[in-house]
Amino acid sequence: MDKIIIKGGRRLEGRIPISGAKNSALTLLPCALLTDEPLTLRNLPRLADVDGFGHLLNQLGVSTMIEGARPEDFGRVMTLRASRLTSNVAPYDMVRKMRASILVLGPLLARAGEATVSLPGGCAIGNRPIDLHLKALEALGAEIELTAGYVRAIAPQGGLRGGHIHFPVVSVGATENALMASVLAKGETVIDNAAREPEIVDLCRCLVAMGAHIEGIGSEKLIVHGRDRLHGATYRVMPDRIEAGSYACAAAITGGSVDLVGANADDMTAILDVLMQAGATVEVRKDVIHVSATGRLKPVNISTAPYPGFPTDMQAQFMAMLALADGVSVLTETIFENRYMHVPELARMGADIQVTGRSAVVRGVDKLVGAPVMATDLRASMSLILAGLVADGETQVSRIYHLDRGYERLEEKLQAVGADIERIGSD
Repeated sequence: MDKIIIKGGRRLEGRIPISGAKNSALTLLPCALLTDEPLTLRNLPRLADVDGFGHLLNQLGVSTMIEGARPEDFGRVMTLRASRLTSNVAPYDMVRKMRASILVLGPLLARAGEATVSLPGGCAIGNRPIDLHLKALEALGAEIELTAGYVRAIAPQGGLRGGHIHFPVVSVGATENALMASVLAKGETVIDNAAREPEIVDLCRCLVAMGAHIEGIGSEKLIVHGRDRLHGATYRVMPDRIEAGSYACAAAITGGSVDLVGANADDMTAILDVLMQAGATVEVRKDVIHVSATGRLKPVNISTAPYPGFPTDMQAQFMAMLALADGVSVLTETIFENRYMHVPELARMGADIQVTGRSAVVRGVDKLVGAPVMATDLRASMSLILAGLVADGETQVSRIYHLDRGYERLEEKLQAVGADIERIGSD
């Protein structure tokens, strides 16, 4: 199994291109199931999760063709076409590796009238039930059956029909499944307490480009007027706000000066606000966010929340950064109940962090020390990379397959701005 080796203490300086958003790409890919015409996605990141989702769609009868990046993009171009669906079953051996696979449920049900999808896998960061996904589909007339680890959904005769969906709590994935199912439902669907994340907006815009009629985009109330069919489209994946935020933390923790090229500051307000509270300098220019820092950072208190609040996917990276702040920070995780698995690994490097329930008290230390550490999930992996960048000596990060799920060309991007980082094979 590969490892990443980091020799810490180098100040980062230069330009880092921001890739297409992983969380958006995994939502846009299943849109191909909604039409028999080609859907072309530009700026698609080269990630293990994207490749895995492509293989899952192939299993359902979707053809995929990959081209190289265009000059204005950093990722690939993929054209998907579901001329004829050959299966409505998403099997366990493919779905277990990636939670986002549940997002084929809504579009497959809407297009084929029936879908059988294995219960999903993904990072072990807590209990993430899919009951809200299923209740949304039931509101559109679907019959749901859970059996032998699979969800089987059947549309009523004549197809899904519009309905009223109210989410008792905000759910990004359930909102996405509800949207993709409702665009082909007969009549009007109202989705209340919808997630407002930029990735939801990106999905809506892609669906509109395919001929969907959606009102209230970006708000907590979405109104979908169902269409008989959607057509093909070409759509560019939004930049990854979590990748950009992670590299912003890398600039700050190393006292560096980095341009995040292609990042969208409008999607990152909460992240950038907390960075500035911690003492980093943030300058927003056209298609570039400049982040720099000098001296020790200040402590801050953070509570994760659905968008436009502070994203749970940035909690681990900020914890690593605040481990060296001049004072005590308190982080409260409100989204997932088991998202502090990186704490023992950061402690191995000298961090002073105490977890009580959903809160973590981070007492800044003078320095971190390199050590062998093990990644436990995608964002936890990045927190260890950040710690390694500034730690004395050498840090070895193992189980880096998590990183490959969410960060495109990580070593290459960090090497380009001065980091001493390399990947070594297991042998």
